[in-house]
Amino acid sequence: MRLEFKKYNNKTVGGVLIHLAIAFSVLLLLAVLYFYVYLPSITNHNQSITVPNIEGMTVDKLEDFLEKRNLRWEVNDSSYAADAAPLEVIKQFPHAGAKVKENRKIYISINRIKPPTVPLPKIIEVSLTNADAILRSNDLKRGQVELISGPWLNYVKEAKFEGATIEVGTRIPKGSVIDLVVMDGGNTKFATPSVVNYSIEDAKVVIFGANISIGDIHLMGDTTGLSPVVIKQKPRAGETMKVGDIMDLWIAKPGTQPPADDEEDDDK
Repeated sequence: MRLEFKKYNNKTVGGVLIHLAIAFSVLLLLAVLYFYVYLPSITNHNQSITVPNIEGMTVDKLEDFLEKRNLRWEVNDSSYAADAAPLEVIKQFPHAGAKVKENRKIYISINRIKPPTVPLPKIIEVSLTNADAILRSNDLKRGQVELISGPWLNYVKEAKFEGATIEVGTRIPKGSVIDLVVMDGGNTKFATPSVVNYSIEDAKVVIFGANISIGDIHLMGDTTGLSPVVIKQKPRAGETMKVGDIMDLWIAKPGTQPPADDEEDDDK
């Protein structure tokens, strides 16, 4: 058998190399177009949207608001805030000001329509001071103090919710106001303690310790960066008070002249 070998001249080899070079160039061009033109166009490369602040907005307004900005939203969870409206956005992620791509989903936490409930804690047959602390620790508020005749001073005899007596363990909404029926110790009256020149925190200790409440707090002048103190109180020290009464305070920087009695209405 005779084998024949085909001979290639330089011109033929050169043609093959040219075709290979052209094919490689085409592939390289396609790769450049794909990675630097096509992909960036469909992924919005180097394009971003600033996330708007949607906290405080209700969900019925979100769809249109975010759609106009090429963004979406999804409820991540819900919680309860007493100072927020039902279905109001109370948290968002990403946060306002963040840079994101178009069509990014914003995850939100919304305020519940109804507040969660808590059982009324054991505030019966304890002191008024203890009952007040227990209520605060359970996200409840102390309302009016109703005095009844009894041998023990500041002894909680009964709790009321929306005007009706309520038993310990009854479930009520968080943030509810609980009124307390308290024994007066035989209608005992006492002299008003003095809190003038006390800081507001120290004054609270004295006031709450006497089982009276703080009423209006009047801020006199600019106290930024200072340590303000009580410059006036009403009732004055030594005047007669009883459990559940209210004391108004005037706060200012030390050395400030307290307002005269006829100037009090201007401060309110």
